[in-house]
Amino acid sequence: MMHPTPASPVADIDAHTLKQWLHDGHEIALLDVREHGQYGESHLFYAAPVPYSRLEVDIVRLAPRRDARVVVYDNGGDDETAARAGRALASLGYTQVHRLKGGIAQWQRDGYAAFAGVNVPSKTFGELAEEVFHTPRIGAQELAARQQRGEDLIVLDGRPYAEYQKMSIPGGICCPNGELALRVHTLVKDPKTTIVINCAGRTRSIIGAQTLINLGVPNPVYALENGTQGWYLEDLQLEHGARRRYEDGVEAEALPALAERSAQLALRHGVPIVDATTVQQWLRDTTRTTFLCDVRSAEEFAQGSLPGAQHAPGGQLVQATDQYLAVRGARIVVFDAEGVRAPVTASWLRQMGWDASVLKEGARAMLTPATPRTDTPVVPMLSDAQLAAALQDGAQAIDIRPGMRYRAGHIAGARWSIRPRLDRLALDPARAVILLAEDAALAAWTAQDLRASGIVDIKVNTGTPASWAAAGIAQEATPNEPADSECIDYLFFVHDRHDGNKAAARQYLSWETNLVKQIDERELAGYRFAVP
Repeated sequence: MMHPTPASPVADIDAHTLKQWLHDGHEIALLDVREHGQYGESHLFYAAPVPYSRLEVDIVRLAPRRDARVVVYDNGGDDETAARAGRALASLGYTQVHRLKGGIAQWQRDGYAAFAGVNVPSKTFGELAEEVFHTPRIGAQELAARQQRGEDLIVLDGRPYAEYQKMSIPGGICCPNGELALRVHTLVKDPKTTIVINCAGRTRSIIGAQTLINLGVPNPVYALENGTQGWYLEDLQLEHGARRRYEDGVEAEALPALAERSAQLALRHGVPIVDATTVQQWLRDTTRTTFLCDVRSAEEFAQGSLPGAQHAPGGQLVQATDQYLAVRGARIVVFDAEGVRAPVTASWLRQMGWDASVLKEGARAMLTPATPRTDTPVVPMLSDAQLAAALQDGAQAIDIRPGMRYRAGHIAGARWSIRPRLDRLALDPARAVILLAEDAALAAWTAQDLRASGIVDIKVNTGTPASWAAAGIAQEATPNEPADSECIDYLFFVHDRHDGNKAAARQYLSWETNLVKQIDERELAGYRFAVP
């Protein structure tokens, strides 16, 4: 292992050391600091996607403890992204930052696997869960035939409402997995009614169906095999823009029985129920990371939550854990308002290998988390009218919105770039630079990088194509610019599987079902299934 020099706050570690660290039981945050498209093409199994372009914006939420072990990596070779990310983390006060020497390229040369796609640990868990629990499943053709015969069945879509609206099984009702324990009894009154849970692919169908089985729901329960993609591959019609969803209210008299059912599930899976005093101590513990996750609906979270809590709806927290937490070995404390949903979420998280607990007092707890902050650099903001005037005066417009958004339409003459590749721009330091962005904080950190390169006059505009048009600013579309190879923020991996590309849908489903064959023994041992 190499050690940091005075010029570098980041120590290099080799692949073999990293592999040991990932399984030594101590906290570690493994960060893939490349952009989303690069990450999705190939990444390490336990890596959390934290693109350098968003590093300071996201890191405190994903890895809040500044002295936790952190490892960053990039492509290797002449890629300097990890070095930049390491310096940025050190400047934020992270004290144990390491870089994977040689990046992902060296990792693979040393004989370790890399994985395509996203949310890989969660999706692998779903495939393993189906094997372990023998979760019942139903094919698309059989479900369609049963629907046509008018059989007594209901299709519940386990995805968030916005995703459900894009495409859904005809007649399906949106009830995200995290809401099932609380809502299914109002949606399905008859214990003889067959319940089919679906998602876009496989994971949430499996976990949703198995959730109901684990809760002891008396109905016949099935996971729709391959979800909406499987339905489409069988040449069956999907609905688009459906609006059916669960009712918000739950009768108060039903809550005690529902809470008891969830409590028994938590007990069977060894889920600790901890009080606010204990959680407060954990949050003040400087030797361990504790995540506080509100698993309720977006509407409930918007009405108010506990200080320092992040919104992590239960179904999505299980489905995409790496988007909410980047520190392996950390504590997770989940909570709701009624004691029905959080225990179910925690039961899955513990089987995934996480140290998950339920906050006894739920959303009523009195907590004062000491959440570390990152102060965003100050950068002047321009209105659309001021932007128009600045462009007339010869300002250089740099569009840092997503590459595909730039392709669809941008200010005429504006150049597209992304933060890790700013050094490719030939900017005139004597002229003003205007960053066109959707996120002011992201733009502020990008501006800091530009200042370090000698650009002094930098401003930000967060307008939209519509507001630019209203200000009389000319726009243009460039469908092939930036080129695919430059759009490192966009995941091309089977990106059109929901848009009529059957080959992409088949490739995605094959990828998902083959995940369990790619993991090694130590990765497999990280899961802890509680078999009845």
